[in-house]
Amino acid sequence: MLRDDINNAVKQAMKAKDERKLSTLRMVNSTIKNADIEARGQGKPPLSDEALLSVLQKMIKQRQEAVELYDKGGRAELAAGEREEIAVISAYLPKQMSEDEVKKAISAVIAETGAAGIKDMGKVIGALKSKYAGQMDFAKASGLVKAALA
Repeated sequence: MLRDDINNAVKQAMKAKDERKLSTLRMVNSTIKNADIEARGQGKPPLSDEALLSVLQKMIKQRQEAVELYDKGGRAELAAGEREEIAVISAYLPKQMSEDEVKKAISAVIAETGAAGIKDMGKVIGALKSKYAGQMDFAKASGLVKAALA
């Protein structure tokens, strides 16, 4: 379904002659096709919507890193272009959880899984990823889980 939404948005961007959105969405489609080809090479089916969300998050993270580098280098126009791409890609992700919501979700999963220490961190992160895919930054969540289990 996410693929259909993106393809429909490509058509709308073409009709509206929105070049930035069109080029960003074409890049997203290209990245998705490459991920599908890679999965097929490993004997797996095309990516599910859940897997596509992680691909989109990875794309956003790459752009955020580029923005930082462009800002440090004094290239405001390039940083602005990356920010526009982030905005376009973010529209296809579910609403991100606030830090308080992430902490509550972590507490609930820890109680649910019966995690007692750092050795159970993988179990907690796995449960969070299955329940909240695309809704939180798991790099940050990992630090919060570690703190909660310590």
